Amino acid sequence: MNIEEFENVMPIRALPSGLSIPRNYSHREDGGDIRPEGLIIPRNNSHREDEGDIRLEPYVGLEFDSAEGAQEFYNIYATRNGFRIRIGQLYRSRVDGSVISRKYVCSKEGFQTNTRTGCPAYIRVQKDDSGKWMLANVNMEHNHDLELPGEIHPPRIQRKSLPAPRSSVGVSNRTGISSVEEDSPSGTIDRKRFKREEVQEETSVVVRGEPYKGLEFNSALEAYKYYHVYAASVGFKVRIGQLFRSKKDGSVTSRRFVCSKEGHQHPSRVGCSAFLRIQRQASGRWVVDRLDMEHNHAMDCPVDASGTFTLPKGFREELGNGLEHTDLVEANGGFSPVGRGRRSNIGSEWYHVLIEYFQSRQAEDTGFFYAVEADDGKCMSVFWADGRSRFACSQFGDAILLDTTYRRGSYSVPLACFVGVNHHRQPVLLGCALIADDSEQSFTWVFKAWLRAMSGRHPLSITADQDKTIQQSIAEVFPGTHHRFSTCQKMEENLGALFSINDEFKYEYQTCILQSQTANEFDLSWNVLLSKYNLKENGWLKEMYQMRKSWVPLYIRGTFFAGIHVDGMKPFFGNILNSQTPLNEFILRYEKGLEQRQEEEKKEDFSSFNLQPVLHTKDPIEEQCRRLYTISMFKVFQKELLECYSYAGIKLNVEGAISRYLVQKCGNGEESKTVAFNASNLNISCSCKMFEFEGILCRHALKVFQIVNIRELPSRYVLHRWTKNAKYGILRDVDSGGSYQDYKPLMLWSLREEARNYIEAGATSLERYKVAFEIMHEGRRNLSWQN
Repeated sequence: MNIEEFENVMPIRALPSGLSIPRNYSHREDGGDIRPEGLIIPRNNSHREDEGDIRLEPYVGLEFDSAEGAQEFYNIYATRNGFRIRIGQLYRSRVDGSVISRKYVCSKEGFQTNTRTGCPAYIRVQKDDSGKWMLANVNMEHNHDLELPGEIHPPRIQRKSLPAPRSSVGVSNRTGISSVEEDSPSGTIDRKRFKREEVQEETSVVVRGEPYKGLEFNSALEAYKYYHVYAASVGFKVRIGQLFRSKKDGSVTSRRFVCSKEGHQHPSRVGCSAFLRIQRQASGRWVVDRLDMEHNHAMDCPVDASGTFTLPKGFREELGNGLEHTDLVEANGGFSPVGRGRRSNIGSEWYHVLIEYFQSRQAEDTGFFYAVEADDGKCMSVFWADGRSRFACSQFGDAILLDTTYRRGSYSVPLACFVGVNHHRQPVLLGCALIADDSEQSFTWVFKAWLRAMSGRHPLSITADQDKTIQQSIAEVFPGTHHRFSTCQKMEENLGALFSINDEFKYEYQTCILQSQTANEFDLSWNVLLSKYNLKENGWLKEMYQMRKSWVPLYIRGTFFAGIHVDGMKPFFGNILNSQTPLNEFILRYEKGLEQRQEEEKKEDFSSFNLQPVLHTKDPIEEQCRRLYTISMFKVFQKELLECYSYAGIKLNVEGAISRYLVQKCGNGEESKTVAFNASNLNISCSCKMFEFEGILCRHALKVFQIVNIRELPSRYVLHRWTKNAKYGILRDVDSGGSYQDYKPLMLWSLREEARNYIEAGATSLERYKVAFEIMHEGRRNLSWQN
């Protein structure tokens, strides 16, 4: 049916109540005016009054009875002009969570798929105090060719209500099933009747708006029904994804429902990232705790699925115990119950190829380590690390980054990398894993495998995702390790609207987070912020406060992170390994990426041993650090040394051997730090905590060393990991407090790496072999005599 036929057959009364647009509304048979029901034309827009037919263009000030009316108006307008639309962002009230603004965009907005061009065209409607929806912003410009109007058929818009504020009745009405008032006039639910209806083949479902965090359900089945009906109204299908179980009793604690095009196991799937995850509360109810509304594919034509819900055949018998007691898999267009075993996101063909590769590498590299997780006889997660990675961890494993980029996009290969920072501030690989699923069990197994490979050495810090499963796994496997995560992405999701419309809030929020110097100061600023902007009941901010030691700089800067940025680093393998790397190329690309990184490190090693950076002062400390540090780290130190000349130090007080100084920048009294110096042992500490965080002395401490005439840095303030000799020999500062067990992994892997190089050099000719063997034999005898 083309667009003209569509207009001729579309009766006015068939349109939703939110909008009614006849072919021409300017004159009725009785001579009166006809106007679209739900569409309000402001009287002061006289230049628009002659555009009374469906060809009315969107403009600021156009009003609607509902957001759906605006959506349908824009959809019909788009159909006439040769493009399609998608539902964009929404913004909620901080008071009751109701939607106060909606954005509808061109289907080619964004760049998530190859078909999208980043088109800027959109409309945004905003709810006013009277309950009307007014068009607040509009962009008519497209950056792509439009189709002919006859080529596009307007999809059927599914009518749905916006989420209502939580009812004061005991059972929330923000679910996919009829509210309390609809179930019973008395406001109570007949539980027996509800159970009987659950096991019927067709169950009535009422959609109550788009999903959002905090949406509650009585059961996991109810949540699935809701998401199924919502998906149908938007134009996609749903599959049942992963589940997570309690370690105590094996009951399901979390479920994930995904778009049917999630993953790449079938040609029809395109790795769509859209999903909804629910978590069981202590009360037994289920709450949406994570969701992604973005699809990377075109939507199907929306259908009306709100009237009936067909349960999977053969599954009705299981509903007496609830969906949470059964795992489902997609089969022949329906769902079938299966056992409780976990499912792996790693293609089965990967295991054979990887294990064959691991065995071949193990034959060449005696330090190569690999492990495969088995669950109920099935292969799950895989971990591996070569000898170089294990050696690098012995020296640079104090601060690590767990790169799980695959979890944030359409990645067919769930590759996670353990990455450290070497003595040139370059990323160094400390192990790799393919992670079967997002469960706590998978991450715990991977962390334990890494710990076994690295001789049991715990890192001081780890930068990883905020996800609760990762947090719990880190707490279990690395109990003394400081876990840090970034809140940028979550902040955009939870406070993005407030940030975008209120610059004062943005400034005060950032000041509270970044400039608080003490815990009391942070608490005071935080509470003032919540009170001023009425955010005390914001669930996300409550959760973030509880976890403040994992993201607020005040609590982090006293832990060593080797300069790793809170938002991570660029992927270790760059563009060599991408989101869709096929199995037959994975190993070749993996080895190519390793080779490139090793070449980059060799170049920096060569430069550090053969080139001399230019000195800018006559301070003996600068010459000392040039001799010890790699070029990259010397430049970091040199910058702090030069900056200290623009600071002044004032002695505040003296307590025994300890003197305290106030160090501030000349001409800027606001930029000041407190430095404590112990004259008896030359210990120094600054309130900025740069040495504790990065391992390099700050400008404030260096200024005090100048004041007290210290001409050479104590060895404890030149970390061995930043020096030219970081990879060679034993630690120079062994007497700085560590035990034999602390240094055993380093000694073991230093000797192994040196022995590997020795063997390669000694096996190049028969003559060299004889010399190498005699030297080794003599060395072993010397070690025996020392015992």
